[in-house]
Amino acid sequence: MSTKLANPAPLGLMGFGMTTILLNIHNAGFFPIDSMILAMGIFYGGIGQVLVGMMCFKRGDTFGTTAFTSYGLFWLTLVGLLVMPKMGLADASPAHFMGWYLGLWGVFTAFMFVGSLCYPRAKQVVFGSLTVLFFLLAARDFTGSELIGTIAGIEGIFCGASAIYFAMAQVLNNEYGRTILPVGELKKEKVSLKAAA
Repeated sequence: MSTKLANPAPLGLMGFGMTTILLNIHNAGFFPIDSMILAMGIFYGGIGQVLVGMMCFKRGDTFGTTAFTSYGLFWLTLVGLLVMPKMGLADASPAHFMGWYLGLWGVFTAFMFVGSLCYPRAKQVVFGSLTVLFFLLAARDFTGSELIGTIAGIEGIFCGASAIYFAMAQVLNNEYGRTILPVGELKKEKVSLKAAA
């Protein structure tokens, strides 16, 4: 007898979305990084998303496993980059090194955006805006431009909000059994490779 598994994606999207908004309020210049952002990065954005990635693995969801596990580990590595120098465990990374770090995450996210084109528009918005965010943050660190940093912060708040919207749309639409918040479902059905062969 098979047991129906719950959809873990809304949990992961909330962890990502809320943590992303808080960090980008900082990037936009509204408040400094403090324990609140670091705690969210470790627990909700970090460990929470890694756990969701493992839940997606159990469901056979390659995209979700790759995305949630990777971004959960992104938050944990980011916190490590900020905290380890203060603990005397490693030297702080220069800004242009951080530019390469963020740029590589942008390349990864660009590929994930291409993968998201098979899914609802709301998911595409999350990955498209996240791709832009990573490249803006990389440009900020390569150039030292505060203006680019502020733009990235505002764009990041939008990205986080889009993830929260997509999460809550899935929860509410599932609970009510109808569309409460539209996600832009694709009209055509995905054709499996086996079926096409």
